[in-house]
Amino acid sequence: MSAGHTVVIGAGMAGLLVAAALGKAGRPVTVLEQDHDLPGQDPEQSTPTPAPRTGVPQGRQPHVLLHRGLCAIEELLPGLRAQLIAAGGVPLDTGNLAWLGQQGWAPFGTPAFELVSATRPLVEHLVRRRVEALPGVSLRTGVRVRGLGRAPSGDGWLVERADGPPLPADLVVDASGRASRLPRWLTLLGHDDVPTSTVDARFGYAGRVYSAPADVLGRVAGVVVLPTREVPAGGVALPVEGGRWLVAAVGAGDHRPPRDPDGFDDFLNRLRDPALADLAARARPLGEVAVHRRTGNVRHHYERLRHWPTGLLVTGDSLCAFNPVYGQGITVAAVQALLLRQSLAGGTAPGWEGRLLRRFARAADLPWTIATGEDLGHLGTGGRPGGVAGLFGRWSGEVDRLAAHGDVRAQRTLDRVYHLMDSPTCLFDPRVVASVIRARLLGLPAPTPRPPLGLDRAPQP
Repeated sequence: MSAGHTVVIGAGMAGLLVAAALGKAGRPVTVLEQDHDLPGQDPEQSTPTPAPRTGVPQGRQPHVLLHRGLCAIEELLPGLRAQLIAAGGVPLDTGNLAWLGQQGWAPFGTPAFELVSATRPLVEHLVRRRVEALPGVSLRTGVRVRGLGRAPSGDGWLVERADGPPLPADLVVDASGRASRLPRWLTLLGHDDVPTSTVDARFGYAGRVYSAPADVLGRVAGVVVLPTREVPAGGVALPVEGGRWLVAAVGAGDHRPPRDPDGFDDFLNRLRDPALADLAARARPLGEVAVHRRTGNVRHHYERLRHWPTGLLVTGDSLCAFNPVYGQGITVAAVQALLLRQSLAGGTAPGWEGRLLRRFARAADLPWTIATGEDLGHLGTGGRPGGVAGLFGRWSGEVDRLAAHGDVRAQRTLDRVYHLMDSPTCLFDPRVVASVIRARLLGLPAPTPRPPLGLDRAPQP
């Protein structure tokens, strides 16, 4: 492939990471973003301040960058982890999280995978600054793309803008997110309708920022209370930059948390464990409650189209959007950007776009199985997955039961799958299988005790 011009539609995390892969491959890249003013871009600001923006409505909610995502972004943009920490991001060991799952508390206090906890605006801001500094990469804001057309020569694309002439491109990457209109554009160009899968358990989120000491939970790095099929409500509390904590409530269907502060507090008080409510009561709120309810899993199966157009790719939420509660979206986008970089480094041949798109789709397979398997459970027995996905769900439930009764190996094996560091086949490690059989024959040991949450101190003034 020649070093022609590439247009990336969308300056969210997926678009920025694709631009990083392309820019480092020496291709000129123009990133088009619909938002007019991106926080932190004011040249008169001596110290740019990251802030939520319109195009990322979930930006005020807690974000978890899975360990695979942290590694992938570090590979694309070396040194970003250190930059995050220097900007206030909080490094933490997931083995020190108080994690209440379907079966009970996960083992606590043994080393596991590292996270750097930070707000979405900070992560995106730092990534954007790094990408904009790459030679040949430019970012244009306030540009609304209204369609795609083929160049008169038949080679390349014309990216049609609402204001201004079309922008020519040899390669177009759609990273516009959940609101992507690519299926419609392809239909207008004469392609088949794009098959789409949707699983929506109607989850809703409500998040609030608090001020509290970093050690408010003692040795516990953060709290996760997962919704279950019996109690479809939960929440999370994580430390972020600036000596703050993000506390979020989550619920499905009629159990979605409200926007008003009193209702939010009441929701936390009704969870399976009082840890989140106790933390919120001992901290000082710094703002209003922010809600987000567009959380369905939506997957466009572009890989099934008979003839994929040359010079076109799609990535991130434009390809496959997940329920954000599982923290998979940014990680999958980062892995896809790495796949693009590898493809460019190995040289391209006719049809490379379709082959790479199939690799993008495979990168989404495991996260899709995890997210939809859980969400189908919240839709009732009629929605439970069958086949291989159903068997995987039942076996992972057995392994999870072991972990909730103190089996650290079982927990770390689950961690490897959840953080996308290994395939589900690792759940069939002979040592794990032997432990499941032993538990079936001899019974389970006592459940894992509640972690030592340090919430026995006076509320903050």
